[in-house]
Amino acid sequence: MPQPEALRNLLNAVALGLVSPETAVDQLKHFDYEPVSDFAKLDHHRSLRTGFPEVIWGQDKTVDQITQIFKALRQHNSVVMATRIAPAVYSQLLAEIPELRYYEAARICAIAPAELTPSHAGLITLLSAGTADLPVAEEAAVTAELCGFRVKRLWDVGVAGIHRLLNNRQVIYDANVLIVVAGMEGALPSVVAGLADCPVIAVPTSVGYGASFGGLAPLLTMLNSCAAGIGVVNIDNGFGAAVLAGQILRAAQKLSQPAQREN
Repeated sequence: MPQPEALRNLLNAVALGLVSPETAVDQLKHFDYEPVSDFAKLDHHRSLRTGFPEVIWGQDKTVDQITQIFKALRQHNSVVMATRIAPAVYSQLLAEIPELRYYEAARICAIAPAELTPSHAGLITLLSAGTADLPVAEEAAVTAELCGFRVKRLWDVGVAGIHRLLNNRQVIYDANVLIVVAGMEGALPSVVAGLADCPVIAVPTSVGYGASFGGLAPLLTMLNSCAAGIGVVNIDNGFGAAVLAGQILRAAQKLSQPAQREN
C-alpha cells in the first residue's frame, strides 16, 4: 500500500493549495507498490502510469506464489490475469481461487467478468499463418480482450496458400491495428503490411523445422521486411504484441480528443 507518511504529506499539500491536484496525480503514478511475502512487489499504480495493470508471468512461478499474487492484485483490479499457465497448474490454482477462468488455447487464466465488454475504441485484428501458431496468437487475442479492446481473429492464412489471405482482404482493410503471428520463415507480416493502411505488429513464433532456429529465422525475416509500417516483438511474445496494439489505439484516442487533453 502507499507509504502512509508520504501520502499524508502529499494530501496535506493539496489541501493547503501548495500542490495542484494534477501534480499530485503525477506523483501518485510512481507511489504505490505492495510487498507479497518476500518474493514479489506488486506495482498497483502501473495502470495509472501506462494504462495497463500488472500481469502475472505464470511460467517459472510456483502455484503458491501465483495464488498469493492473484489474491493481492484482485483487491485493486477488476481484471487480473496470468500468462503461460499450464492446465495442471490451473487446476491447482482453481482449488484456491474458485472464480478463476481459464483460456486454454491462450494458456491464460484470469479473474474477469463472464462477458467482456470493450472499453476502448478501435479494432485489433489478429492473423495467424498456421494452426500451430495459435497458442501465441490466442495469447495476444485474449490479452487484448481482457484489457478492454475489441478483437477479430483470422486464423490459418499463411503464404503457403496465399489465396486464403487474399479472399479475406476486407478483414485487413477494416482493422485499426493488425497483429500478424507466423513461424517457419515468417513471411506473412510482409505480405499483410503491403495490403494494410494501419500499423502491423509482427510476432515470430518458435514453430518450424530446425533451420528456423526456434523462431530466430522468422524474427530476422520480419526485421528485414521490405514492407514499411511493421513493428516486431520478441519470439512467441503474444502478450507484448497485444499491449503494443493497445497503446497504439490509446494514443490515437488521445490525439482525437485534444480539448480533453488541454483541460
